[in-house]
Amino acid sequence: MHEGYIYRGHGEPHDGIDRLPEPPPWRDMRRQGGSEGGEHVRPVGARAHTYRATEATVQSVNAALMLRRPLLVTGPPGSGKSSLAYHIAHELRLGRVLQWPITSRSTLKDGLYSYDAIGRLQEAGLAASGRSSRLEGPEQPDIGAFIRLGPLGTALLPVERPRVLLIDEIDKSDLDLPNDLLHVFENGEFVIPELARVSRTTPTAWVHTGDSQAGSAGGTAAITGGWVGCTTFPVVILTSNGERDFPPAFLRRCIRLDLPSPDTQRLAEIVRAHLGNEGVHRGAGLVEEFVRRRANGTLSTDQLLNAVYLLLGDGTRETQAELLEQVLRPLGPGD
Repeated sequence: MHEGYIYRGHGEPHDGIDRLPEPPPWRDMRRQGGSEGGEHVRPVGARAHTYRATEATVQSVNAALMLRRPLLVTGPPGSGKSSLAYHIAHELRLGRVLQWPITSRSTLKDGLYSYDAIGRLQEAGLAASGRSSRLEGPEQPDIGAFIRLGPLGTALLPVERPRVLLIDEIDKSDLDLPNDLLHVFENGEFVIPELARVSRTTPTAWVHTGDSQAGSAGGTAAITGGWVGCTTFPVVILTSNGERDFPPAFLRRCIRLDLPSPDTQRLAEIVRAHLGNEGVHRGAGLVEEFVRRRANGTLSTDQLLNAVYLLLGDGTRETQAELLEQVLRPLGPGD
């Protein structure tokens, strides 16, 4: 009954994992040897390579670019809101997207920077006892080593070419966050109080940035006087599932783009971009079934892609039918 499965549930060790097929393109975690603008990129099939922009999207993005305003993208799950940021960064060669996923506990400071005060105190204690491997004598640890810019703070660093910043699911934020963002969006600057307080003795501090990654070089920036100000406004994409209203002052400072749920033709294009013509041919019935089930608003496009991918895999018809029912299961509120 379970011959088509990798994991069979009987508890007897076997090498079924060796038969695991290639991952779906959107779940391929491998990095290619090549790079784009100095940044590692995903293999072909990632978000940037499969996104298809509409005319309304092109117009809204260009308006946001020319006016140096954030773009607020609203639409149901799976309509391509987040993918738009990656597509812009890829097409305009703006490097890796800086991503800030929003939760109900997110604050403006989370996006700007973090300060590890406890780590600095511990390092100072080690220095005083002579056990620090980073310092010699009674020196105080460099405060900049304990500050890391967040995605928004990194996007506001002075650079010649703007960075792309994705502020994902802003409608999940605390009620105050949209208003808190207004000053930053309007002036493109902020102050790190911890650095401003020591600016007389430490005029310039080197801090970590949101680009810092394991195994990567760089990821630091010089901050003078505790002040950070952009020289070119970043490309800011805010996404919303339409779950709440935003303050009028916030909306006035954004270019707005509403994305509808993809229709049957658009869904077929999405499937083709990810899974080729075979996916469109074999998944035609699934697309129609997906549209029928989506009528109550409980399915997202990535579920359709998951279902078509499984349909293309090995296994019996019964096995595939069971798996398809799993991935097309209706979502609950807020999913």
